[in-house]
Amino acid sequence: MFQHVNNARYLELLEETRWEWLNSMGPFSYFEEKQQSFVVVSITIHYRWPAVLNDVLNISVETKHIGNRSATVHQRVTRISDNKVIAEADVTFALIDNTTGKAVPIDAELVKLLEG
Repeated sequence: MFQHVNNARYLELLEETRWEWLNSMGPFSYFEEKQQSFVVVSITIHYRWPAVLNDVLNISVETKHIGNRSATVHQRVTRISDNKVIAEADVTFALIDNTTGKAVPIDAELVKLLEG
């Protein structure tokens, strides 16, 4: 109706890409064994240019910062036809213990996975 992709749809696209990124690193067994999960605590999105119907987009993910109990990834949405940056996002997540729901330290093994 408004001739562009709705801003809320980007959250879904970014999440799908983060799942694929995590899956490509193979750490799901890490999370299962340790009974831990990532929980998003903040997302900042800067919309640079509208995407429209039939645009083909590429979404990248790179680790920006790894802290003691949280990490931040940077994601960039680029239109393939002209390489224009459509949006950029910083997503911060905490590592939590699934049994207590409390944040836990990110260990060296997970740091290595995140650094790729």
